Amino acid sequence: MRELAILAFVTVDGVMQAPSMADEDRSGGFDRGGWAAPYWEGVMPHVEETAMSTPYDVLFGRKTYDLFAGHWPNAPRSKANERLNSARKFVATSSPLGTEWENSEVLTGEVVPEIARLKSQDGPLIQVHGSAQLIQALTKHDLIDEFRIWTFPVLVGKGKRLFEGEHPPRDLTLVSAEGLSNGVVSQVYRTAR
Repeated sequence: MRELAILAFVTVDGVMQAPSMADEDRSGGFDRGGWAAPYWEGVMPHVEETAMSTPYDVLFGRKTYDLFAGHWPNAPRSKANERLNSARKFVATSSPLGTEWENSEVLTGEVVPEIARLKSQDGPLIQVHGSAQLIQALTKHDLIDEFRIWTFPVLVGKGKRLFEGEHPPRDLTLVSAEGLSNGVVSQVYRTAR
């Protein structure tokens, strides 16, 4: 049995939509994309060291997969890049993949049972990068073992939030909290079982 961890960049008011680029995700009329970009230089080395330095598989929602697949296969070579490109990538989507990013496969059938099946197998940690809609489903069905959240000192007011709608109550245990020099706070919580 393996575990599943989400990795999320959020604003202080909980928005996780379009952290990197202005045009990353304009759904719902969101016009504040790129809010995290000024902080990347201080954040990404921390993410690479704390979350991407050991083997893992990745679970993506379709929009996030397409964004990553458009960047990472051609990004400058680094250990983080090599690890992500060589990781198994599972994509929750009902349509064929439009790109050939190595080790990518579509989850067929109902997403929640498919993810439960993946978790029941042997293998490395499964990470979810971004993918707001997918995180909502995982939270609702208690499939998340660890929340890795980087909170940015920004308020954007509207947009897709990490926790939206109703979800079952959970007790979490704080594993670590670290303030970075640029004001971003890294937090890791485990689901109390």
